[in-house]
Parts: sequence; C-alpha cells; structure tokens
Amino acid sequence: MNMNRHCRIIKCILSGVVCALLLPVSMQAQKNTTFIPGQVWNDTDGNPINAHGGGLLYHNGIYYWYGEYKKGKTILPDWATWECYRTDVTGVGCYSSKDLLNWKFEGIVLPAVKDDPNHDLHPSKVLERPKVIFNKKTGKFVMWAHVESADYSKACAGVAVADSPVGPFVYQGSFRPNNAMSRDQTVFVDDDGRAYQFYSSENNETMYISLLTDDYLKPSGRFTRNFVKESREAPAVFKYNGKYYMLSSGCTGWDPNVAEIAVADSIMGTWKTIGNPCTGPDADKTFYAQSNYVQPVT
Repeated sequence: MNMNRHCRIIKCILSGVVCALLLPVSMQAQKNTTFIPGQVWNDTDGNPINAHGGGLLYHNGIYYWYGEYKKGKTILPDWATWECYRTDVTGVGCYSSKDLLNWKFEGIVLPAVKDDPNHDLHPSKVLERPKVIFNKKTGKFVMWAHVESADYSKACAGVAVADSPVGPFVYQGSFRPNNAMSRDQTVFVDDDGRAYQFYSSENNETMYISLLTDDYLKPSGRFTRNFVKESREAPAVFKYNGKYYMLSSGCTGWDPNVAEIAVADSIMGTWKTIGNPCTGPDADKTFYAQSNYVQPVT
C-alpha cells in the first residue's frame, strides 16, 4: 500500500469536505477543474457545497454526496454545561456528480420535522454523519445517521429509506443498536453484500462493529467491541488489497487531535493500530478536521 498517496487523498477528504462547506456566499457558477482544501468549493449553481459530516454513494455511474445541510447560526445553548455548540437541524442534503469535481444540488432529501418538538428530526435536535448505502436485494437506498437530543444524551442511530438516491427518504425511527450508545458512526458494504455499522459507544470509549440484517435496516445481533477504553470516534472505513482499514479520531470535543489508522484481516477484528496517516503541516491536528469517509476511486 502506498501510504503517502493515501495520506494525500485523506488530507483532501478531511480538509476539503469539512472546511469548504459552510460559507454563506453565493458566487457565479462555473465548471470546476480543481478544488483546493480549505477554500470554498461551489456547486454547479455557484453556491458553496453544504454537506457537512457526510458520505458518498456511487450508483449507476453517478456519485451522490449526502451531508448535514447547515443553515443558521451556530450557538451555545443557555443551559449548556459544556461546549455543545449546535446549529438547528435543517435536514440531509444531496449532491450528484460524474467527476467528483462538479456537484449538482439535488435538494434536501431528508428534511427537518418542524411541527413536532419530540421528533428526532425537529430543528432543536441533533443530526450528524448521515451515510447512505444501496441494498441490491431490496432495491432500497438506506440512510443511517447519528441522532441526538440537544444535550447529547440520546446517543441513538436513526434510519431512513428511499426508492431513489435523490430521495425522498422516509424516516423509520431511532434506536440504540445492540442496546448500546451510538454516536459518531458510518456504514460499510463489503464485497459479499453484507453491511456493517461502525459506531462510537460506551460514552465514546469503545468502537462497536455491528453486522446489519439483510435489509440493512437494523442490527443482526452480531457485533464486536473494539479499541476498548481507547476513546476513538469519527470512523471512516475502506478495503484495500483484501485488508480493512479504519481511520478514526481521538475524543477531545471540538478540539482537533491526532488521527489514527488501523488495519484488520477480518472486518469484525482484531484491529491493529499502525499510526497517524497524516503527514505535513498540522498533521498532528488532522489539518484541523476529522476523519469522516473514504470513497474508493478506480
């Protein structure tokens, strides 16, 4: 494995996706030929891409980028006893592209529910790290996300389903998978069609890996506990040359920290940490970003 090449790719993913999304400036549309991590990345309408904490899906020759659609001010609630800065939930946005450079805004595919203050998707709640996978058996597009109360005490996974990659997604509800807290999370489909949820649990002290049911809608009951008491979050998983790799972050709230990459021969573990995948200036702070998703490109 050429680690230097992958570190460069990872740096682009970390810096570009996290830093280029939230600036509220509208600019004239023009075709992108490159993007620069840390600078504004516009969609085909000339607006900054707004898809925080998201993931990609490649389906029928098109890439789809899903992420938290952020709109409004970032605030610290009056009741807060820690730095739980938040922005009202707007929903999950979707963009499409054939070249990974020029992204068309497809709309809000899972909108907030404004008329029910108890709903998981009410603007007062928290919605993070949405990921979408396609189930070839059912023909459904399945979204998993971290859903929370405003004070981060809920610690649940939420699931939504659609017939099309551009929605609309129908929310199915939330739960604690395997009766365990579920915060930072991702989902991964292996070559055999089996899907897994990776999620930070036990107050972010342990990483769970959970095999999903054949319809991808809930846990199968088979899971492993990994990095016990090591406090890892922000999992991003990919497969390369028959081995599984997981990027993750330390748990320091909203402050940046050193990333780690781990490798395993089996997706359920055992996982071996092999160091910081980042190189160059600010590598010890993961370029002031956090691992989120890795998209294989052939």
